Amino acid sequence: MNTFDLGILHFLNTFAQRNMAADEVLWTLTRNVLVLGGVPFTLFWYAWFHDRDARSENREFLIFGLLAAMASLFIARVIAEALPFRVRPLHNPALSFMLPHGADPSTLVGWSSFPSDHAAVFFCLAATLWFVSKPLGGLAFFHAIFVVSLPRVYFGIHYPTDVIAGAVLGIGVASLCKIANLRKAATRPLLHWMDTRPDIFYAALFFFTFEAAELLNSVRNLVLRGLHLARLL
Repeated sequence: MNTFDLGILHFLNTFAQRNMAADEVLWTLTRNVLVLGGVPFTLFWYAWFHDRDARSENREFLIFGLLAAMASLFIARVIAEALPFRVRPLHNPALSFMLPHGADPSTLVGWSSFPSDHAAVFFCLAATLWFVSKPLGGLAFFHAIFVVSLPRVYFGIHYPTDVIAGAVLGIGVASLCKIANLRKAATRPLLHWMDTRPDIFYAALFFFTFEAAELLNSVRNLVLRGLHLARLL
């Protein structure tokens, strides 16, 4: 355990269980999909329709950023599975971690903490919005830091370095949109689909942003239930 992680964790943990209402609010921030995913994707849709030029470069950035966010999630999970298992702070007996009020001690048991897939996705989206609009990007970065990441460290779900690694991953993947040829190649078929079948395109885009907002949890649950049912049959 490095001193950087330990220092921040021990400092934040001194505030645990001091105020039940504050702990409950912060726990809600770590679990509520509307708070976590709804905010950045509201900014995403605002940015999409704020620019009325259907073929604008901004829409290329937004489409690429959405694809990049899902790629960041996938890469984060691959890294977590490939690297040695890292037990989460709330499950690490060596830390004597004091669990704040309202938290579930069984949260993410068996899941490695490094890197943070939440940080990867939401910092990727924040970087994407920053490329489109500095004010929107600033709001999204504020959300990624203080709503998504900080509460997850406070509740021992992640070490600070998990969040930093996820943020670097997400911003790095989003920054690939600066390569114009890559961005245009990735988004051209989807924008053509928007031009030819806007009804299907927008239905699919809504579904995709809905699932991205909850980090594909509904899809993952359906797959797991389907596998369980297949074993029973």
